Amino acid sequence: MNLRAVIRRPRHSCTIARGQNHEPNILNRNFTADHLNEKWVTNVTYLIYGNGQKAYLSAIKDLHNGGIISYVVSQRNDNPLVMKTLKQAFKRYPTATPLLHSDRGFQYTSKEFACLTTEHGITRSMSRVDKCIDNAPMESFWSHYKDEAYYGQYFKTYQDLTSSVDRYIHFYNHQRYQTKLNSLTPVEYRHQAA
Repeated sequence: MNLRAVIRRPRHSCTIARGQNHEPNILNRNFTADHLNEKWVTNVTYLIYGNGQKAYLSAIKDLHNGGIISYVVSQRNDNPLVMKTLKQAFKRYPTATPLLHSDRGFQYTSKEFACLTTEHGITRSMSRVDKCIDNAPMESFWSHYKDEAYYGQYFKTYQDLTSSVDRYIHFYNHQRYQTKLNSLTPVEYRHQAA
C-alpha cells in the first residue's frame, strides 16, 4: 500500500571539539527559563537538496517559550553562518543578554564568536565533549523539523529547500505551539548568498 512509518533515526555522532575558546557547561541541562531572552540554545544542522548538494541551517531557540527566534540557511558551513544568526537575534532583541548554550563546534569556539557575544553581554555555555544531550532542546527541534518537513521530501533546488524551512519555522512558531508562542513576532528570514 506504499505506507511508510516516519521513525526518528538514532544519532550516534556528536561534534568533535576544536578550537581553544571552550566554555563550561553553565546551562547544565537546566532547560527551563522564567522569562524570554533568559536562556538561548543554538546549533547547526546540514540538509541535502538537488543531487546531493549540502546546505546548512543555523538556529537559535529561546528556552522560555520554545520559539525559534533566529535562523539562517547557507550553502556554506562557516563562521558567517553562525554570526549572521547571532546578529539577527541581536537585531530582534537588542537589549537581551541571555545565557547562550552551544556545542563545541568550530564556529562557537572561534575568536569571532567570543568577541561578538562578549560585545553584547552574552554569557556563553557549551556542551561537554560527546554529550549531545547537553543541548537536548536544540537537538529535539532538529528532530521534529526533519521528521515533519524534511525526511521523505525531495528539494530540487536550494530555493525549494529554503522555502520549506521558512514554512516549517513559521508553522512551528505560530501554529504548532500557538498558545505557548503568542509572544513571538514573525521571524525575518535571511539566507546567506552562495
